[in-house]
Amino acid sequence: MNTAAKLSAYGAALALVAGGGWAIGTAVGPFAGQAAVAATGTPGGEDTGHGDTHRGTVAEAVPGPAEPDQPGGLASSRGGYTLTPTATTLAPGEDQPFSFTITGPDGQPVTAFDVEHEKRMHLIVVRRDTSGFQHVHPELGQDGAWRVPLDVARGGSYRVFADFKPTGGAALTLGADFAVPGSFEPVSHQPSRESVVDGYRVRLDGDLVPGQSSKVTLTVDRGGVPVTDLQPYLGAYGHLVALRGGDLAYLHVHPEGTPGDGVTAAGPSVTFFAEVPTAGTYRLFLDFQHGGTVRTAEFTVATAGTQVAAPQPHAADGHGH
Repeated sequence: MNTAAKLSAYGAALALVAGGGWAIGTAVGPFAGQAAVAATGTPGGEDTGHGDTHRGTVAEAVPGPAEPDQPGGLASSRGGYTLTPTATTLAPGEDQPFSFTITGPDGQPVTAFDVEHEKRMHLIVVRRDTSGFQHVHPELGQDGAWRVPLDVARGGSYRVFADFKPTGGAALTLGADFAVPGSFEPVSHQPSRESVVDGYRVRLDGDLVPGQSSKVTLTVDRGGVPVTDLQPYLGAYGHLVALRGGDLAYLHVHPEGTPGDGVTAAGPSVTFFAEVPTAGTYRLFLDFQHGGTVRTAEFTVATAGTQVAAPQPHAADGHGH
């Protein structure tokens, strides 16, 4: 943390953080070279996913204009479905209740969701400077609202990504903002292909090439010894999330192989195929499980051929759950 003197320089901005998180979020434009996406735009982000289905009915969407094929998470509505947080301001704290609904084309809360990657709802939470990454799984109440405690001890504007598949509908990723009052100083991230978390070192190999499937491999060791007994997490030996710099577009990243298929090894390497739509810098977050604990390794990677200036680091590059 910076000194109190440095923090005071941000005093004028704190009122915006406390009461204008939604405005801050929607004011962040798309990545350079991309057309602006309005708050009511319709970015994509579909994923066929895997898993069982739950019984239930979903109102059929009313046909409308074709929606552009863009990454998910840039808008709160798509295909007739809307993500609505119960509140857009949360009190600072490590265990703050957060709730939201997914409404369908009929305007009513959707309660029938397919199981994808072992869960009916994946919620990614990150501050807009891409610090404080969290991957949590809310519980659905009888009132149609999803609820989960969040760690939002630090002030700022946060982005949530709801990753789900309504029964009878396409997989979607919707995004929304909320604000947390308090002192705020943006965290910058150095380009990094190696992350250390709780004594584990994770190395990322491979290049992100815009417009095509790019193979990236993450290798885990502990104290210099390769970890060969990774435990399955969400149906794989790792779960990777990619966020595009600038607009935080959410990108699906698919793992290679399945635990127990007789082919996929339990480490030390886990391979993914990422499809990034544009040149630029991406933040990558790998969740992996070992010893019964899920940990997150973080990386900052530019696409092949992109020149990125190295900023000053202010935060650790990994954490545990």
